[in-house]
Amino acid sequence: MTLTGFLLLLLIAAICGAVGQSLAGYSLGGCLVSIVVGFVGALIGQWVADKLGLPAILEVNIEGKPFPIIWAVIGSALFALVVGWLRRGSGRRAD
Repeated sequence: MTLTGFLLLLLIAAICGAVGQSLAGYSLGGCLVSIVVGFVGALIGQWVADKLGLPAILEVNIEGKPFPIIWAVIGSALFALVVGWLRRGSGRRAD
C-alpha cells in the first residue's frame, strides 16, 4: 500500500469514527481515537452484517482493499455506546 492510499484510509476511518461517535452521543477522544474507533467500527459493523446476511453498502476500494463506510459508521456508533456506558459505570465515586 502506498503512503497516499494509507493516508486516505486513515482519513476515511477518522471520518467514520467521528460520525459514529456523534451518532452515539459519546466522544471518546480526538482524531487518533476517531481513527481507531473507525477501524474497530468497520470490523464490528462488517461482522454484524455478515452474521445477519446483509450486503455491503457504500464500500470504498482503496488500492484494492474494501472499506465498508456504512458498516463502519454503524459499528463505530455501537462501539462508542458500549465504551461510553462502561466509562460512565466505572466512574462512580464512593462517598
